[in-house]
Amino acid sequence: MKDKKKLFRNLIFFILLIILTFYILLKDQNVFEIFNILKSIKIQFVLIGVLCMFLYLSAEAINIGRTLKMLGTKSSYVKNLKYAMIGFFFSSITPAASGGQPMQIYYMYKEKIPVAQSTLTLLINLTSMQIITIGLAIISLIFNNEYLTGFLIMFFIIGVLLNLTALALLVIAIYSKRLSQGLINFAIKVMKFFKIKNIESKKEKLENELIKYQESAVYIKKNKIIMLKTVLTTLIQFILYYSITYWTYRALGFNGASIFQIISMQAILYATVSGIPSPGAVGVSEGAFLEIFKTVYPEGMISSAVLLNRGINFYLFVIISGILTIINHLKLLKIDDNNISEKEI
Repeated sequence: MKDKKKLFRNLIFFILLIILTFYILLKDQNVFEIFNILKSIKIQFVLIGVLCMFLYLSAEAINIGRTLKMLGTKSSYVKNLKYAMIGFFFSSITPAASGGQPMQIYYMYKEKIPVAQSTLTLLINLTSMQIITIGLAIISLIFNNEYLTGFLIMFFIIGVLLNLTALALLVIAIYSKRLSQGLINFAIKVMKFFKIKNIESKKEKLENELIKYQESAVYIKKNKIIMLKTVLTTLIQFILYYSITYWTYRALGFNGASIFQIISMQAILYATVSGIPSPGAVGVSEGAFLEIFKTVYPEGMISSAVLLNRGINFYLFVIISGILTIINHLKLLKIDDNNISEKEI
């Protein structure tokens, strides 16, 4: 019940953030003019953008399926795509995308996938995402450093540092027992300093997680090719995701900038906002888009570009994945009810 209340609060906060973002975005704009622009878009490029977003989620499904198969668990592409979309939905509505992987593990567990295997699968996937996010951002910065000015430089540095920290912690948790234990001891000291309750139970949970990660290290060391394949798939996945911004650009009738330029600018934008703990980086992504792409779009068009781009690569699929999650949850509840009824009989 506590988890459900927390999820409900996150959802309300997420909706309020969207309302506030749209208010700030549209308060000084001619709304009718924006809608007229959006009505005149080239639909074929919008459809390509939607397809790229679907392929982005499909690439994650491929990564999930590949690792599960190597671990001896069969899972169909449709199920893996479902897990990817569930992860996308919960990542979108929780701060710092903190709810995505735990909920994926939960739904995998409900469908008889062992927690140890789902944890390892998602750990490998997360590690590859961190590598690609950092790598593409730094490479893109070389070609597009002029677009980072003022506060964006600070946010970009924070975003990259947080991603590097997350990557370092993942590697430490997998490969170094001594350093991992040291991090746990440090975390316990911090909790004691702030007089947090139930410290011993929290320490036990942290140490249990550490054991799982260290067990997974043996698997990764013996199957390095799986990590390489995952990283390559993730590279394609993020190029597809970043390219949506280019198809938005084309949909609005522009063709002056190259696909390479737009993709690299979007890579910088993604790294810049990834360090912000707001659900789905709502508000921050829109603001950063306005700042980074202000030289690409005319002033009267950029608000329309923000709405269309975020509509394709975020809001549309939050709705779709949310509906899918609700349907899947209702099915699981029905199965649980049936199992309880059978036991009673």
